[in-house]
Amino acid sequence: MPGSLIFALALAYLLLLFAVASYGDRKAKHSGRTSKGRPVVYALSLAIYCTSWTYFGGVGLATTNGLEFIGIYIGPILMFTLGMPLIRRMVTLAKSERLTSSADFVAARYGKNPGVAAIVALISLVGTIPYIALQLKAVSNSVAAMVDTTGFGIDASGGLVDLPLVVTLFLACFATVFGTRHTDATEHQDGLILAISMESLVKLVAIASVGIYVVYVMFQGPADLWQRAAENERVMQALTYETPIARWILLIVLSAFAIIMLPRQFHVTVVENRTAGELRMAGILFPLYLVAINLFVLPVAIGGVMTFGGAGDADLYVLALPFALDQPILTLVAFIGGFSAATAMVIVASVALSIMVSNDIVIPVVLRRNLIGGVEQQDDLSRMLLRIRRLAIFFVLLLGYAYYRAATGKAGLASMGLLAFAAVAQVAPTLIGGLFWRNANARGAMAGMLSGLVVWAYLLFLPSIGVADNAYVAETVLGFLFPGVTIFTGATADPLVNATLLSMMVNIGAYVIGSLTRNPTSLERLQAGTFIRPKPRLERAFRGRRTKVTVKDLKTTIAKYLGEERMQRSFHTYERQVGRWLEDNVPADAAIVHFSEQLLGSAIGSSSARLVLSLVLQRIDDTPTDTDWLLDQASEALQYNQDMLQTALGQMDQGIAVFDSEGTLTVWNRRFRQLLDLPEYVGQVGFPLSDIVDILIQRGDIREEERQAALARTMTFDEPFALVLSGGERIVEVRTNAMPEKGFVSTYTDITDRVAADRALKQVNETLEQRVAERTVELTRVNTELAEARAAAEEANISKTRFFAAAGHDILQPLNAARLYSSSLVERLGETENREMVRNIDSSLESVEAILGAVLDISRLDTGAMKARVQTVALKDLLKRIETDFAPVARAKNLKFTVLSSSLAIRTDPNLLRRVVQNLVSNAIKYTNSGKVLVGVRRAGDHAFIQVLDSGIGIPASKFRTVFKEFARLDEGARTAPGLGLGLSIVDRISRVLSHPVELQSTPGHGTSFKVRVPVDVAASRHVADKPTVVPVSDEPLRGLRVLCIDNEPKILDGMRLLLSGWGCTVTLAESAAAVEALVAAGPPALDAVIADYHLDDGTGLAAIATLRAALGREVPALLVTADRTPDVRAEAERGNIAVQTKPVRPASMRAWLTQFSALAREAAE
Repeated sequence: MPGSLIFALALAYLLLLFAVASYGDRKAKHSGRTSKGRPVVYALSLAIYCTSWTYFGGVGLATTNGLEFIGIYIGPILMFTLGMPLIRRMVTLAKSERLTSSADFVAARYGKNPGVAAIVALISLVGTIPYIALQLKAVSNSVAAMVDTTGFGIDASGGLVDLPLVVTLFLACFATVFGTRHTDATEHQDGLILAISMESLVKLVAIASVGIYVVYVMFQGPADLWQRAAENERVMQALTYETPIARWILLIVLSAFAIIMLPRQFHVTVVENRTAGELRMAGILFPLYLVAINLFVLPVAIGGVMTFGGAGDADLYVLALPFALDQPILTLVAFIGGFSAATAMVIVASVALSIMVSNDIVIPVVLRRNLIGGVEQQDDLSRMLLRIRRLAIFFVLLLGYAYYRAATGKAGLASMGLLAFAAVAQVAPTLIGGLFWRNANARGAMAGMLSGLVVWAYLLFLPSIGVADNAYVAETVLGFLFPGVTIFTGATADPLVNATLLSMMVNIGAYVIGSLTRNPTSLERLQAGTFIRPKPRLERAFRGRRTKVTVKDLKTTIAKYLGEERMQRSFHTYERQVGRWLEDNVPADAAIVHFSEQLLGSAIGSSSARLVLSLVLQRIDDTPTDTDWLLDQASEALQYNQDMLQTALGQMDQGIAVFDSEGTLTVWNRRFRQLLDLPEYVGQVGFPLSDIVDILIQRGDIREEERQAALARTMTFDEPFALVLSGGERIVEVRTNAMPEKGFVSTYTDITDRVAADRALKQVNETLEQRVAERTVELTRVNTELAEARAAAEEANISKTRFFAAAGHDILQPLNAARLYSSSLVERLGETENREMVRNIDSSLESVEAILGAVLDISRLDTGAMKARVQTVALKDLLKRIETDFAPVARAKNLKFTVLSSSLAIRTDPNLLRRVVQNLVSNAIKYTNSGKVLVGVRRAGDHAFIQVLDSGIGIPASKFRTVFKEFARLDEGARTAPGLGLGLSIVDRISRVLSHPVELQSTPGHGTSFKVRVPVDVAASRHVADKPTVVPVSDEPLRGLRVLCIDNEPKILDGMRLLLSGWGCTVTLAESAAAVEALVAAGPPALDAVIADYHLDDGTGLAAIATLRAALGREVPALLVTADRTPDVRAEAERGNIAVQTKPVRPASMRAWLTQFSALAREAAE
């Protein structure tokens, strides 16, 4: 045929590709959503795996090695059936991490290491060059065969145009136009994928046309074909060829690796994937396509051998047969099919490699050498990035052309393809190992891939270009390692098997050893947890760390690579998702840094993005160590938050599902699948809502004619609707609300019981007249039960009061002993070096006492049993206690905490008032992020106001009533600090018991002021004087005072003895009422005072005091110490003229009581 016709036909086909790609881009741009046919287009685009190797080389291989060509298709079929969970996992990881290539994917697993990314890119480049050369060789040979019929396989030369070079340049232009439109490599190239899927159909139709012609025109059907083939010795020699088992295994394993690791396959399978439905379609359609395109390989090979008798280039039998049989139209169809198979691979491979070369090789070198300094002042570096990618496309294709020229005539198509497979397989141990081995690290990854690449180049690449034949090296090494195994040595040894096996052994060995020589870094551990099944996280939540880097700095950096418009759109989307506005001058926190890194990574790769942000942070903060820490913590904090969110969703009773704007699943919880009884495979990112509805239709929960209505109801935000499942056994209420970016969230609630109750109520209403009499009897019975229940509740309330009294006694007994010991230590060590520690212990025990007392008192607030014990209180003591308790808390938050003392005395219950002030101060510190908290007193006539002021977040005036309700928390407060919302409720109740009104004033963003109005004791206030913090107490007034202590707890008696002895008292101890009687029987003791516990093992302290007074014949002063705070006990003691103090006893109160009897005792002694 004329060369001009061939050239014009090839050019016309390439122009058709331009038209189809342009149509696909325009359609995607205008529609703005995924078309229904997208899953089929996606599945067909995966057939880019079938290159000219399949179209031409498979036939050539079948003419000599029979069925061996099938080996490279078994691996992909197994991967897209049995290995689909691995592919689905890779797609999910790539989407969540915004990964753009196989190099980016592997580098992200190993801590986003730029060295790992560069090596994977280098291997992909080196491994793909022979593959591109294979396509160019196929194009050249097919053109030469059609132009010159004297030999199939001679190069196009002489007067012909160098068609391979022209095709190379034209394909480079095509890939540049349709593959480098966006800097964001994660954006889908709809036009390119549509063109590739069309090419898949073209090559399938073309080879099927030739096959059908051979079977039904050259021969009289399949039976005639096989009968005549059986009579041909050359055909039978090929069909009976026995491929060694080692080669079968090698072909299957290499092709399985290649289907996910070849740059073009990773790009179309992972990067271009949009939904889980596309993967499911690919799992069905792609294996069927592989079977269909190879269905006629053997018939064409048999027809070629029988027609040409083994002459010419067997790789070109697909062209030669129709050409020789004078079928020009069929010949042109066959030529276009082969041309399509070659060009599709070259286009996508060049686009994928350009992303790798720019992101993982060129950009890191430019950044590290500071070459970007000359262009950093530009407003938009995205143009530079696109130029690098476009130049990379031309560079890659011209390298393939150069290899084609250097290797022409030295290898067949199949051998060149296997050479590329073996190269790309060097990434397999690193990629697959990283998905399952948590301790693998970047050192091992780089060592394994580099060592495997060196062995591959030495044993396979150099021989392919005629430099040296080193097959004997692999044969010798394997013979040494596996003595007695003849498959690796001798005349039957396969150089490809030996070289690949040896390179993989070296690769895996270096990978394992390198990983074991050091521990993974923090980021490598983090990424390992992301890529491997993550363990449950129980660590702390990571707090943000402030840096000098602002949001504006990050926006400026990202805009240089993605463009201003793309940057602004992404940040606006992020702001809507997190629900806050990012001001430019605000320091960037961990979440913003992580988002910026992922966004930048979508354009220049994860490792280069990390390097760019590191340079920005170092330039501004000038702290490289802090830079690494911040980036690591940003990633880990976000991962932790995601884990916590998923855990929280998993604990909810409601089903929750979030769908994006395209109606595909993005977030869900386990309850969602349980309520709808959905299979496990539904739980994956990208699963379409329409497919979920189809599952319900297949199960009979929704009728087929209601499909569109069900979809419409779920995607509209009107009233909730009920979904009846399992024939009415379960009823689920579905509510839908809008989300940012046109997505929506649906909640699913099981309302089966509620619906049943409604139905029962309706039935009751319908039969109401008939059941009036029955209900009257029932009402009488219920009233009786209610009366009984009320009596039981009152009895339970009495039991509760007794329980609190008993529990209070048990809790306060050991605390009382501890307080006595600590007070004794304060007295004894008042001026020693340990005085501060002892005083702090005593103060802490006193605080615990107040808290426990308050807890016991609060239990009676709601029942009205709480009675305030009003007395005169010096405010300076109360304020000092507040300052001591809260000063450390304020210091921990870097707040200025000021307590202004006061000389006023007031009338109040000190314990309850202290509880009120403690709650107010605690809230002030909790909700103040910076600034100060002030506590002071202001007098106004006969009253004073205790004020607590802060500079915190403030409270809106509309919420003043709300904050005093139980469990009420405002949104801003909930985001600022944790809590239950009970503090102000307790303050409100106690203030009502004390008759101390609480006033609130606040301005949001400017702080809050609480004022508690208390009555002033005017007379006492004149006599209140400031006392030093620690003043040694004189023991003289109590010296010689004779005191009897009665308690059934030995530790309390011992503590009383130490305390009273320290005051100079003479102490006598008794453990029971019987011991008191024994003491009286021995002779009336000389006593000045009695201190007795109420609860004794054999009676009460009141009875023991009465016995003692009767024996002495006088009313000896007595003090009853008890943890029982009931009014009855106090009233009984007052009738006996016995003072009462509650546990834990305050030593100061006890000393004050004893002091009033010391003077009388001294006079009596004199």
